[in-house]
Amino acid sequence: METKIHLRDGDIPRQWYNLAADLAHEPLPPLGPDGCPISPESLLKVFPAKLIEQEVSPERWIDIPEGVLELLLRFRPTPLVRARHLEQALGTPARIYYKNESVSPAGSHKPNTAMAQAWYNKQQGVERLCTETGAGQWGCALALSCALLGLECKVFMVRVSFEQKPARKTMMQAYGATCLPSPSTETAAGRAVLAEHPDTPGSLGIAISEAVEAAVSDASGRTRYALGSVLNHVMLHQTIIGLEAKKQLAMLGEKVDVIIACAGGGSNFAGLAFPFAADKASGADLEIIPVEPLSCPTLTRGLFTYDYGDIAGLTPMLPMYSLGRDFVPDPIHAGGLRYHGMSPLVSQGVIEGLFSPLALPQTECFRAALLFSRTEGLLVAPETSHAVAAVIRKAEQAKQEGREKVILFNLSGHGMMDLHGYDAFLNGSLVDHEIGEEQLAAALAKLATHPPARF
Repeated sequence: METKIHLRDGDIPRQWYNLAADLAHEPLPPLGPDGCPISPESLLKVFPAKLIEQEVSPERWIDIPEGVLELLLRFRPTPLVRARHLEQALGTPARIYYKNESVSPAGSHKPNTAMAQAWYNKQQGVERLCTETGAGQWGCALALSCALLGLECKVFMVRVSFEQKPARKTMMQAYGATCLPSPSTETAAGRAVLAEHPDTPGSLGIAISEAVEAAVSDASGRTRYALGSVLNHVMLHQTIIGLEAKKQLAMLGEKVDVIIACAGGGSNFAGLAFPFAADKASGADLEIIPVEPLSCPTLTRGLFTYDYGDIAGLTPMLPMYSLGRDFVPDPIHAGGLRYHGMSPLVSQGVIEGLFSPLALPQTECFRAALLFSRTEGLLVAPETSHAVAAVIRKAEQAKQEGREKVILFNLSGHGMMDLHGYDAFLNGSLVDHEIGEEQLAAALAKLATHPPARF
């Protein structure tokens, strides 16, 4: 059996898949400050019209424009790889496959939506995009996409990641973007946080507030905001991952049993899992696992309710699992997973029983990543290490049960710019963080005044 399964350029999917069409309940609408559903038109200062259409679309399939396909063909289709050496090291009867999204120019899955969002903004005449980034993968992807399309790009990078991962800032600057540590003094939201917490490590919720403020405050109307996760149109663009994987598994005659991906805001998880979730919704026997950090257990210990996506309350309120918009997670090295909320579609998938979330400590994840690197040869991002750790758990379970299983996971990014985290683990200074009961109760109590999310 082959180890690497490649598709030809002509096999790239021509449509994105929208999970909203196959959920048991119609997705709940976002709410405005008055607690009423917002109109799509109210988002025009933030997003281009075509992305707003995708955000609220009930259609199952949405065509990918040729201009977006031309951009994606710079690195897609990506290979499906069998992790034979990891299997051998574990002595498992399971067959382990991974979709290698680290082969993109930015080193992660993020260009799948960055290129699409930049293209749609360019078509509408936008000249500048503002965004936030945690670990820097999204910021690099948007910086790349803006460079390819001749757009300006400003990125607010969560402070702890800005300090831990300086190479990400350099990469964004190499693509022509401006990268600032968040919270910054450039926005009212950033200044407010710094006044109260001058030593804050920052959070994605804070950085989102800064990026949205920077976009909507541009009086010229030439600036828009781009988001790398959480929203429906972002999940949509990422489904090209799972759609390709389905074709590749079919070429091998394999039927997948377990699907795993890390989950922060939900983008790479949705990208791999949503096309398979459609099968599960139709009765297929599948286990689909989003893996999050124990220090930021949004899906496993959060509350499903309406909450803001940012700390300043500039975004609409979304129906999602949340730990509260002002929750600042511990400064773990998986910066892309330090988000207080979760994609509404991923959240609803958990509610409806399509997904079974799992929270893991970072030391277990780094151990798993080192085993993967010493068998398969790839150093994965700290975010991806959560998926690898869950894969190892499932492979060992298959060994104990003496059952053959096909496990598929998303290798969402490489770790070549995350060596500081690996160094901390190797020298013994990396420790686990777990949110305490009192801290959790205090965080969730602040959500009590928000509108409940009920289907």
